[in-house]
Amino acid sequence: MNTAVKDKPENPSAKQPPKFVIGVRVLNQIKSELYNPGDFKLKVGMTVMVNTPQGLKMGVVASNKVLNFRKDSQETRVLRIANDNDFQVENRKHQVEEKARTICSEKIVELKLPMNLSRVVHQHHMNKTIFFFTAEGRVDFRQLIRDLAANLRHRIEMKQVGVRDEAKIIGGYGVCGETLCCSSWLPDFTPVTIKMAKNQGMALNPSKISGVCGRLMCCLQYEHDNYKALIKNLPRANSHIQTPDGPGRVLKNEILEQRVVVLLEDTSVMTYALDELPKPQGSQVSKNFKKS
Repeated sequence: MNTAVKDKPENPSAKQPPKFVIGVRVLNQIKSELYNPGDFKLKVGMTVMVNTPQGLKMGVVASNKVLNFRKDSQETRVLRIANDNDFQVENRKHQVEEKARTICSEKIVELKLPMNLSRVVHQHHMNKTIFFFTAEGRVDFRQLIRDLAANLRHRIEMKQVGVRDEAKIIGGYGVCGETLCCSSWLPDFTPVTIKMAKNQGMALNPSKISGVCGRLMCCLQYEHDNYKALIKNLPRANSHIQTPDGPGRVLKNEILEQRVVVLLEDTSVMTYALDELPKPQGSQVSKNFKKS
């Protein structure tokens, strides 16, 4: 009697999301990404190979057994623990990048191109080297590409990046003493305007409100909504208001304390809490107020 051969039931746990994931920090990057460790028994500090949008990369396990709160299947898996061959490939990759950086820097000076070379990435699996640079405007680097291709004997790609993006990749420390937000946790850049600094009562000194990238600090936006609500009922600087001691001119606002510093007619300076000031009702300020 012939018996039908039943298909082997599919392992239900194969498609289930892992209970734990690990954080892998790809070399030369500050942020770590979450990966499915699969069946590998990994410890913090071990070197592994992972797939990234830029291809196969070597990384270091930065955190282990992180609860998978996202409950997804984590298709990005650790491919393997790095072996001797992987380290040799990585070493050759660094050698190519150093050679390419040296040649490119010399050619930029020789061709007098208005650009700054920031970093070089070699993708050995694609036989291609990517040169990242910053520049104020468009750069005609056609001759530079020809010279680089003739010297390096592989594909060349030039990518112009903004100063914010470059700061994100290179990393560093802000005036607060902490690691740059963009290189540690900030997922995306959002517009930052000078009005945000004004609303917070900050001195509009470029050295005080600019980050290491030379642009306005990203942190100006963090409390912008709170400051916007706090200054809503405060009088404008240099405006004339009524006080319990008579008319005066607003010198400045202490936004967080909700206080107003006022110059009175007798040239004395007084500080009032916002709730101590009468609500403005038209133009009731004395016209004889002496301006200074």
